[in-house]
Amino acid sequence: MITFHSEATKLRRALTELNEGLLVAPFECPERVDLVLGRVREVGLSEVRSPTRYGLEPVLAVHDACYVEFLASCWEEWKAIGMAGEAIPNIWPSRSMPGRRIPEHIEGRLGYYAQTGETSICANTFEAADISKDIALSALVHTLKTGEPSFGLCRPPGHHASSDQFGGYCFFNNAAIAADQALKHGRSRVAVLDVDFHHGNGTQEIFYARDDVIFVSLHGDPLHCFPYYLGHANETGSGRGEGFNHNYPMPPGTDYAKWSTALDDGLARIRESGAELLIVSLGVDTFERDPISSFKLASEDYLDMGRRLAGFGLPTVFLLEGGYAVEEIGINVVNVLSGFDEGQA
Repeated sequence: MITFHSEATKLRRALTELNEGLLVAPFECPERVDLVLGRVREVGLSEVRSPTRYGLEPVLAVHDACYVEFLASCWEEWKAIGMAGEAIPNIWPSRSMPGRRIPEHIEGRLGYYAQTGETSICANTFEAADISKDIALSALVHTLKTGEPSFGLCRPPGHHASSDQFGGYCFFNNAAIAADQALKHGRSRVAVLDVDFHHGNGTQEIFYARDDVIFVSLHGDPLHCFPYYLGHANETGSGRGEGFNHNYPMPPGTDYAKWSTALDDGLARIRESGAELLIVSLGVDTFERDPISSFKLASEDYLDMGRRLAGFGLPTVFLLEGGYAVEEIGINVVNVLSGFDEGQA
């Protein structure tokens, strides 16, 4: 399985994250890439290739143009008015503020385009997000051309980024961009399977009214877990998209036996949809020792996950989402990919 990677993903090195009322070093950090890449090379999983550059046209197919312009200019505007720290949103258009006029001041626009307050924008955020989506597209193109599986070592991740908001460490929605481009390359329906601990709220928002992408997400119950406001089982799509959105919220402490039962049901729904390509939003923060989740999957469970996905039989693209800088992130990611290769043998 070919791995696509670029050292440029590590250009974004944020210093601050709001966590438990404190400003701390972000859990989403460049070291995550090193841990995964090191394991890929240690086990001889595959060749590692640099991505092709694709420009912004694929981004603008799923993201609002004004939002993309904001991401491109935010850091320079923030610094130009003398802000000393990183760009952290501190005000949002809340339920009591129904107006939709976009502020001109960068502090107001920062809040307008933010979902959450934990994710800062720092130097090279836009550049890292741009190369991350190129990694996703390079993996997609390889699979479309060859039918072989591929792995995009994306950073920053993408599944929380909606059409016009960032949050949860995500700026461009890599999986959504790849799915949309797969349709433009002739696939009639694409499946996005999100196995991250946190609900892929951005991916859901982008495709919620569409029937050419089926979205299936297995995640912590939003009554208890970030991102809180989306991810319930009764969210099944709207309009043409009705029946093409499937959420499997699960309680804290969920183990692999319960989780894999949900996976099997989600895969059955994908099979029924007639999808021709599978994009896996591969988060391994379901791991029992991940610092910001509450599921109980063990490292060996990821091997079985990969085998189950291989048995599904669709051309498959894996794109890295969450899973934080614990040593096992590399083991767990590569276990999924190795299990997939074994399942295809």
